[in-house]
Formats: sequence, C-alpha cells, structure tokens
Amino acid sequence: MNVLGIIASGVAALFVTVALAKGARRAALRPHAPDEPGGRASRAAVLRRTGGATVVLGVGTAAGGALWLGAADGSAGSVAGLLAGAGIVAALGLVHDLKPFRAALRLPVQTAAAVLVVCLAGLSPAAGVLAVLWIVLVTNAFALLDHADGLLTTVGLVTAAGLLACAALGGDPALTLLPATLVAGLTGFLLHNWHPARLRLGASGAQFTGFALAASGALIQAAAPSGRAAWAALPVLATVALADTALVLISRRRAARSLLRDTDDHIAHRLRRVRVTVPGAAVLLGLWAAVPVTTATLVYAELLHPAFLLLPPAGSVAAVFALLRIPAYSPPRTAPSRTASRRTTAPTTGAAIPSAASAPGATGPAPGKGGPSGTARTAAGHPTVPPPPTGRSAAGVAAERS
Repeated sequence: MNVLGIIASGVAALFVTVALAKGARRAALRPHAPDEPGGRASRAAVLRRTGGATVVLGVGTAAGGALWLGAADGSAGSVAGLLAGAGIVAALGLVHDLKPFRAALRLPVQTAAAVLVVCLAGLSPAAGVLAVLWIVLVTNAFALLDHADGLLTTVGLVTAAGLLACAALGGDPALTLLPATLVAGLTGFLLHNWHPARLRLGASGAQFTGFALAASGALIQAAAPSGRAAWAALPVLATVALADTALVLISRRRAARSLLRDTDDHIAHRLRRVRVTVPGAAVLLGLWAAVPVTTATLVYAELLHPAFLLLPPAGSVAAVFALLRIPAYSPPRTAPSRTASRRTTAPTTGAAIPSAASAPGATGPAPGKGGPSGTARTAAGHPTVPPPPTGRSAAGVAAERS
C-alpha cells in the first residue's frame, strides 16, 4: 500500500466522521418533547450516548473503501478480518447503548471476533491463543477509559499514532490502513467529544476503538521482522489502559466491592478529587500515554535499547500505587445506636431542684421529712420549692418586725 493511499483513506475517514458527528450533534440538540416533566428528551440522550457510531462508520467506510479498491495488496484477508471483527464488536456495543445488558455477555462475542481475526490472519495455534487473550483483555481495558469527556479519544489517538508508526516500519505496510483511518476518525470525533462533550463514544465507539487497537497491535507484532523487539515493544502501547484496569481491580478488591459494578474509582475520578479539571485529566493521560508510545516506537525502530521498555511500566506501577492513596469511596453511614438514642431522648425527670436550705432564711428539713439528698419535702413526699429571693437579709426582716 502506497503513502498516497494511506493519506487518502485518512482524509476520507476524517471528513466522514466530522460530517456524521455534526449531523448527530444537531439531531441531539434539536428540541423534542420530554418524556419526564422538566427533563430532557430520551431521544437526545440516546443520540449523545451513541455518538461513537459516527467513528465506526467513518473509519469503516474509509478502510472498507480502500480495501475494496485493492489497497491492501496481499494482506487483504488480515485487514478484512480486522474490520469484520471490529464491526461485530461495535454492533454489540450499539445494542448495549440502546438497551444495556450485563458485561459478562460481551466476552463470548468479543472472543469470537478475536478468533475471526486470528484465523483470517493465518497465525499459528499458540500465537493465535495468545493473540485472542490479548485482544479481549486490551479491548475491555480501553473501553473502561470512556468515563470522562475526551479521555478515551485522546489516549486512543496517541496509541493509534504509535501503531501507525510501527506498522510503517514493519514488514507489512498494508497494516497501516486501520491505524491511519483510526487516527483521522478519532481526531474528527474529538472536536465533539472534548469537555463539555456534546457526543460520547459509548459502548459502540469504545469497544470498536479498543478492539481495533488491540487487533492491529497483534497483527503488526505477528508480521514484524524477526530482528525487531516487537514482542516487547508493542504491548507497552497499552500501558495506560492496563494501569487504569489494574487500579480499578485493586481498589475494588480492597474495598470488598463488586468487580463488575462500575463506580467512580478510575484514574480521572481520582484526579478530580485532587482538583484536576476534566480537560486537565484528558491532557495528563494523553501525555502519560505518549511516554510508553514514544518509547515503544523508538525501540521498535531499533533506535533505543529494549531495556528502556522497563521504564514506562515501572512508572505506571508507581503511579497506580500513588493513585490508590486517593480515597475513591465515601465512608459508609453509621446508624446511631439504640442506647445512645434512648439517652438523648429520655425525659429529664431527675432534674436538680434547688434545696430549700439554700434559700435565704430557710431552715433545714424537718426530722424524718428530708430525702436521702437532704432536700426538704412536704407531708405528701413531694420536694418543696424555695421561695423567690426578696433581696432582704434575715437580720433586716427581724429589725423591721421589732
């Protein structure tokens, strides 16, 4: 595949994605009759959530057109299998966007799509099994990054650019078709997905992006020359997605929470708790992804020693442990105990009553009439109430009487 064909496919993917995203945005912002009083229309919410379908259609149309024109040469089977598998996963995600279902039901379909890619690529059984496991893992890892505006789009764009460079340096230039169109499609979609996002990738666009990146990396690694360190370089490109997945699993395991229930415990959520803005989180993760992508590309091009590949994973492990120190879950509310509530609500029947002996001119209790505390009591046994103070002493009263 020549350079002009790659450029033409990328330009086509960019224009198609931008046109479709602009139309979907106008349809989502068009006023509709709300289903609930004071709420937005459900149709607008569905259009925003399914905005990733524009990326799928833009990338798929451009790559499929180039494949139909014979741009893939001898690797038409591999590229066609890659597109077919990504399309199957995207269709599954679209169904989930329209009517959500359990995440465990996605795994069989993702595995079948990965097997289709491996079979059409002609990999050996051992390499095929590893490739299937890798594709399913990385697809779900990238899909989990779609929890903030522009986050997955930015990280996917940086990762696709690294795959494009590795494919251009590898032994099969036809494998640059999907990374090139994916770079263009994500760039066009980022215009509408940046904070505040008017459109979201949703399950359809997120799984399509993750599957395309994972399958492209597996095929580029399989077609790489034997002298290159592709077995160690290409997996480093998914460092950020795998770090986010590891952070989520560790934190939920520590808190004894369900591993499949999505909560606000991802990287961007923790960065928000330390006063990082939503665009700032997307920029930080894009820069984080650029470090392993650049390192892996330079190692793949034999410009750096493979030992440098240990630096990005080591830094990511340190970052995960640092992010674990940021609280992600609110403490559980403790109900007040019954004994404490009884103590606070019990009537104050034993209130202290001033002693009659403390009043001016009062005498002590009569013999046999005083209580155990020395309080004067009446014949009925009730405590006496001291007379109000008059402001005159006993001596002054006696002087007046005489």
